[in-house]
Amino acid sequence: MMKPIVAVPADIRTLDGADWHAVQHQYVRAALNAAGVMAFIIPAFEKGYDTDAILDRVDGLLVSGSASNVHPSLYGAEARESDGPFDPARDATAIPLIRRAIDRAIPLLAICRGIQELNVALGGSLASEIHEQEGIWDHRKPADVDRDGMYAIRQSVFVKEGSCIARIIGPGEVLVNSLHRQAIAKTAPRLQVEAIAEDGTIEAVSVIDAKAFAVGVQWHPEYWAETDKPSNQIFAAFGDAAREYAAAKNVSMKVKA
Repeated sequence: MMKPIVAVPADIRTLDGADWHAVQHQYVRAALNAAGVMAFIIPAFEKGYDTDAILDRVDGLLVSGSASNVHPSLYGAEARESDGPFDPARDATAIPLIRRAIDRAIPLLAICRGIQELNVALGGSLASEIHEQEGIWDHRKPADVDRDGMYAIRQSVFVKEGSCIARIIGPGEVLVNSLHRQAIAKTAPRLQVEAIAEDGTIEAVSVIDAKAFAVGVQWHPEYWAETDKPSNQIFAAFGDAAREYAAAKNVSMKVKA
């Protein structure tokens, strides 16, 4: 059987005065080496896309992290300059893909910005600059370290017994690498909280009524997906779900033929 294909919505990045459609290497590397799937990067446009035409051709959706934030207008808040940077083309590409992937029972893994997009897509809201809130830790990346130090596994999260994440990596305390300025504020009605940090920050969710794998994590399993067991287990579970979807789709196509 050929490797399943997963769609990865791109960011818009400006380099040397030109706009690029980009995804960080760590996500597509983890997709290939830990999930065992091929990643197709989906260009980001604010309008003109046929979402179903994209999803017809893939077996999963991987929504990556990014330096940009979901625009507050998408969850009914007023945008402040400090809430940026923003990427409206990424919002307009990823959020419709998330909604339709869930509707169509296409496996979904949402990471960092991705979990925030998932929450907004289903009617939730976000909190900005959470380190400024009383009792909330500073979840931002540490200063003056290399990328391995930035993504070092240093923070505890607590996975709820009986949750989807617990079935993948086990319940209880797990060490992760969570780096973010924003977090879920109001949880979308269709999302179940799966893991929290000691300060109460939501670190993982699943879609309650999803008919396929549909999980979001605030941390970065992609960075150590080949060497850290919990990180690898998350990507392996996503890859298994994509293979199951691809196999069922192939059977359906043969029956129709």
